[in-house]
Amino acid sequence: MRSSTVDSEVPGATAVRATEDTLTVELSDGRTISVPLDWYPRLVHATPDERNNYELYAESQHIHWPDLDEDIGVEGLLEGRASGESAWSFRRWLEAKRAGRPLTLDALRQYDREQAGG
Repeated sequence: MRSSTVDSEVPGATAVRATEDTLTVELSDGRTISVPLDWYPRLVHATPDERNNYELYAESQHIHWPDLDEDIGVEGLLEGRASGESAWSFRRWLEAKRAGRPLTLDALRQYDREQAGG
């Protein structure tokens, strides 16, 4: 079993493309992996500009979409893992996106506190 730390056996991402229905990641070992965009609901609900605004970090082992507060690991893609986000968390995020509020976890928590009166 692999550890959750960066594993030198896992290739890094070199390029990322997200269309209306597919997430495609080119890897440093020459492979290309494509998965259904439906695996990542935040990407499904993103604009093309939001999908194209990504960053690679942790030796290109992780892909981050700052406009969406979405993170996907290369290892998870290679293992065929879809988003593990709960339905409740995604609904809260989507409500914030539609309302034009900040989408980070801290901003969502702050909004929840304000709504609860504290």
